[in-house]
Amino acid sequence: MLAALLYGSRDMRIEDVAIPEIDDNEILLKVKSAAVCGTDIRMFNNGYKGIDESNPRILGHELSGIIAKVGKNVKGYKEGMEVAVAPNMGCGLCDQCVSGNTHLCHNYRALGINIDGGFAEYVKIPEAAVRQGNVVELDGVSTEEAALNEPLSCVYSGFEKCNIRPGDVVLIIGAGPIGLMHAKLAKMAGAAKVVINDLSKERLEMCCQIDSTFVTITGGHLKDYVYEATKGRGVDVCITACPAPQAQAMALELMAMGGRINFFGGLPKDRENVVINTNLIHYKQLIITGSTRASVSQFRKTLGFISNGLIRVDDLITGRYSLTNITEAFEMASSARGLKNIIVFK
Repeated sequence: MLAALLYGSRDMRIEDVAIPEIDDNEILLKVKSAAVCGTDIRMFNNGYKGIDESNPRILGHELSGIIAKVGKNVKGYKEGMEVAVAPNMGCGLCDQCVSGNTHLCHNYRALGINIDGGFAEYVKIPEAAVRQGNVVELDGVSTEEAALNEPLSCVYSGFEKCNIRPGDVVLIIGAGPIGLMHAKLAKMAGAAKVVINDLSKERLEMCCQIDSTFVTITGGHLKDYVYEATKGRGVDVCITACPAPQAQAMALELMAMGGRINFFGGLPKDRENVVINTNLIHYKQLIITGSTRASVSQFRKTLGFISNGLIRVDDLITGRYSLTNITEAFEMASSARGLKNIIVFK
């Protein structure tokens, strides 16, 4: 089979490798769609621990496909079934795992992160993923949409912490695909106004094309707009969907009394210490949260959102590429051109 193997920083090679062998408790998936994520870009540009010339890895943790083979001990799945796969697996024994938060397990593993993932014609789904319910049959969802369910589930994890209520004014800082997913969920929850801020006019224009009700504000005009639009009250919810420390610091200044903030976008290691005015937290009684990854339960719930027509994700796809052109997809994503780039397989 063909696979894209990462050997180190900016060293990805398309190679013909053996189709993975599965045991009696595993599933072999024929990949149909695999989306490129910001995590993939960081691993591609910077390298990743454990990946080197002697130990290459197949990236790709946003994936879906058709079951090609089922181990004889596996129940509930059969060949030919179209499925989405949640990539994160826990040990199954720790307190996080038994509470359902396998994605927060200290010893978690993930397809495309620390084991081979979906940028290949076939991928092995380990026993832990099968046993923990990570493989979900598709019902009225295309494989392309299913590949985008993984980031949507991560967004939903952050959404749950913000407690968005009908009538809220919600600010999203970052107009990439993650920011747009946050905006879509906020609208679904009944937000009176969804404001999206970004430095890129091109991406803000895409936001308006996707949903004309979104209010888009560029660059340094954000503070003035928020104070004017809310008559000085501030926004109820702010989500920083970008890796920018200045966005996290500024968010506190823009909040209404009792506002909720979710720091969704992680920061680079050299900029992870952010100076904030804690008096704003104190006197405004703000709630500040963070979120990472998603549980299998959240993954299944957002797949239902897509299936039932509550959320569209196909309108976020701006580039489709074959596996042999994967570096072009990575370059597009690295330069923040377009929104979601996916690898499609015949």
